Amino acid sequence: MNKTWMIYGANGYSGQLAARLAHEIGESPILAGRNRTQLEILAGELGLEARVFDLLDANEVARNLEDVSTVLHCAGPFSATSRPMLDACIESKTHYLDITGEIAVFESIFARDAELWRANVVAIPGVGMDVTPTDCLAAMLKRELPTATNLKLALNWRNAKLSPGTAKTMAEGIPSGGKVRLAGKIVTVPPAWKLETFPFSETESLPAVTIPWGDVATAYYSTGIPNIEVYVAVTEKQVRQMRMPAALRWLIGLKPLQAIIQKQIGKRVKGPDPGERARGEVQIFGEASDDAGNRKVLRLSTVEGYTLTAESAVKAAMIVAGGAVHAGAQTPSMAFGADHILSLTGTRLEQIDE
Repeated sequence: MNKTWMIYGANGYSGQLAARLAHEIGESPILAGRNRTQLEILAGELGLEARVFDLLDANEVARNLEDVSTVLHCAGPFSATSRPMLDACIESKTHYLDITGEIAVFESIFARDAELWRANVVAIPGVGMDVTPTDCLAAMLKRELPTATNLKLALNWRNAKLSPGTAKTMAEGIPSGGKVRLAGKIVTVPPAWKLETFPFSETESLPAVTIPWGDVATAYYSTGIPNIEVYVAVTEKQVRQMRMPAALRWLIGLKPLQAIIQKQIGKRVKGPDPGERARGEVQIFGEASDDAGNRKVLRLSTVEGYTLTAESAVKAAMIVAGGAVHAGAQTPSMAFGADHILSLTGTRLEQIDE
């Protein structure tokens, strides 16, 4: 099988991390995107091929993918870029991976499962921090408690700093409010709908609020658990900010104001530098329970989120390019197994005795 693969959006923050890591481990992905200057500088530095194209014309995208077995799509916001890239992948019979965390994107890709099967194309959204660690942890919990009907996942980002792409996606999602899954259906709830305290380590318990994290979509496909809530650790000030009035969220959603916000993020947000990434850590608490009162708890810790995204995404692309994954829409744990996360650098799992 043709193992040539591509990183699209390689000039972006996460795409560049993935490109550099791939080069370090001896891989030679094609670097692609729409910014010729940045791409050619990076490709020249790494000695890799560069291809410049945007996603406006699906036929043009498909032509650029004709000799590519797998594309790792890193150019967000994925609400705008996922569909045209996936359309082109289906046309060119190229496998698709991305690093999205957007619920709507996950749902739209899984809605195309039959189409992907007919085209013999693999589609695995969320092969980065969103949602590989949490998805694998959800699958582990389901394995521990097959009768589970409720799933809670909570994240604590230590020494965290956002990239421009993540910040833009978060700003875009503010008007939509929160999301949880109830009785198998994704439902909209107010921002910071629930507030609970979770033991992220033996010595540290922190308050956390519900957020519209990608696992609200993906964990259902991975586990079949019908009730899913995802939380993030926050300060009291952050809770107040998240619980802004609906009228203000509506205002932020207006296109002119969103354009201003997105522009300011592009100017001001630079993403963590290597030192900041080295100091970062993500702690994840997972709890599955069933209607009989049985409960299983696991804790997972990983390296800083963008560092993990680069390794996780590159590894996933290599596996798919090698022909080891069957066609269709899949989550990371469906494609690579629940224990996949444990193969990544610096990941530790702890089982909590009940």
